[in-house]
Amino acid sequence: MFEKFKLLVNLFKVRISLTIMLCAISGVFVVPNNNLNMLDLFLVGISTFLASAGVSAFNQYFERDLDALMPRTSKRPFVTGELRSHILWPVLFLLIIFSGLIISYVFINPYSCLYNFLGALFYGAVYTIWLKRKSIWNIVIGGLAGSFATLAGSAAVNPIIGPEAVILSVILFLWTPPHFWSLAMAIGDDYEKASIPMLPNTLSNSLTTYIILFHTIILVFVTALLMLYSSSLLYIFAIFIGGGYFIWTSILLAIKKTKSAAMKNFFGSFIQLGLLLILIIIDGIVI
Repeated sequence: MFEKFKLLVNLFKVRISLTIMLCAISGVFVVPNNNLNMLDLFLVGISTFLASAGVSAFNQYFERDLDALMPRTSKRPFVTGELRSHILWPVLFLLIIFSGLIISYVFINPYSCLYNFLGALFYGAVYTIWLKRKSIWNIVIGGLAGSFATLAGSAAVNPIIGPEAVILSVILFLWTPPHFWSLAMAIGDDYEKASIPMLPNTLSNSLTTYIILFHTIILVFVTALLMLYSSSLLYIFAIFIGGGYFIWTSILLAIKKTKSAAMKNFFGSFIQLGLLLILIIIDGIVI
């Protein structure tokens, strides 16, 4: 039973899908005068989670040949043979995506559904099918998937997207590249083996570290713009503590240029984003 559960967690990239769900819920709470009840909030979360889980599983099915070449992904079920390749798998994954879209369309509103659809489209088609194997801009454009998740949450409260929601979506867009470029530096051999064009194996590691640092500084600056719309101490804490830590680990990466520093920066990005999203939600619930 545990092995089957572990397989499902792996297949649907549950940790990533939960993060995308967290993005949507934070998108709800960043909107002023939020009037959603707990049921509405649950439906926003589950609709985004299903869309993300379905497209994540499709990503694994479509990239099973690449996953077999990289040690980090070689244990995924379509690589190990735990799940056999069959045309019905993508059909099932599309049904899961559409179940999330139907929930958001019927129980939330068409605007939230549209943003969920765009998130799945960009990750499944634009990133997975089109850009990942061809362009170093793959992860930059792929970052829009997280941006659309925050907009799906905000649109559930108000279809007219306000500046707070726009800023949060831009934060997700700017966060994704330094997060994955740091991972690519830490495990660069994997991407080279699979011939996936990522910044570190296309440009020099030295130049990549400076691009990561520049991206991180811009990210934290944009995050600070949230203070124009909220003077909450929780926002300020998230911006300066989480953002400051991410800048610090990026500076260390630019100085050391080592795989261990890249991995530390990768986890630093998690701390920055996780702290921000969680404190936005807490602020919305408590204050």
